[in-house]
Amino acid sequence: MVKRYDRLKEIQRLDPERDFLEIYRLTVTHEFPWDITRALELALYRTYAVPSIGRLLDETAELTERSQKRYDDTALLLDTVVEHGFDTDDGRTAVRRINHMHRSYDISNDDMRYVLCTFVVTPKRWLDGFGWRRLCCHERRAFAAYYRTLGARMGIKDVPETYEDFERTLDAYEDEHFGWDEGGRRVSDATLALMGSWYPAPLAPLVRGASLALLDDSLLRAFRYPRPGPVARGATRGALRLRARAVRLLPPRRTPHYARQNPEIKGYPNGYEIAELGTFPTPGIRGCPVPGRRPSQSSAE
Repeated sequence: MVKRYDRLKEIQRLDPERDFLEIYRLTVTHEFPWDITRALELALYRTYAVPSIGRLLDETAELTERSQKRYDDTALLLDTVVEHGFDTDDGRTAVRRINHMHRSYDISNDDMRYVLCTFVVTPKRWLDGFGWRRLCCHERRAFAAYYRTLGARMGIKDVPETYEDFERTLDAYEDEHFGWDEGGRRVSDATLALMGSWYPAPLAPLVRGASLALLDDSLLRAFRYPRPGPVARGATRGALRLRARAVRLLPPRRTPHYARQNPEIKGYPNGYEIAELGTFPTPGIRGCPVPGRRPSQSSAE
């Protein structure tokens, strides 16, 4: 029988530079599938507080008018790479879809690099506060290597090397760029409404309140939300820590749990084709309001 910390021992026997995909997959699909889902939701949410990102997302209307589809497509495309790897037909197809959508807009390399940093740093910080254990050094190194590889496949320049580099880059970018934007606030409100829609209607206000209670002050200021009181913050964070203690006592997961199995994915009850996920922006039609990036800025994928 696999014991609670056996997979951690397995991870620590692997090389985080060579075996980063295996380590990442074990961590996100066996050790922390629920936590990583929540952390990646928060990671993407943070990006709305950068006005250039939040404004563009509002202009495309994908997150304000088609929130569930955008959520599903993002999760499924990223999940495909986790499940199948970078060098498989499915993995390459997923990265090509991601790149095609990004090339339809004039997104700066700095913004792209910042979004990548959120995928590395936010899960680690979430697990520091609410995980049944923290990430070990092998996992932190593997996370950095995994997203360095994804960044290279996406044509992002000057990607940080180590976890510490990712963290410094993220903190500096947020300090410089977080700020108010009406479009970013609309995208934030739509995302909170989407999360509330996953539960029975009477619980939606509670979900919104709990979500706001998890936000740090820099996010609350950027979106101009009132700061939740200490009772709301304490109750929300206390509940998550109690959950972590309970999970620590459970037997380890025997089979991997991928994002495509999450109940929050609602848009494809009959299955999906990876090549059909996401959007196909058409110039001149809302959803593609600005010129595409120059080919030299994008990956061959």
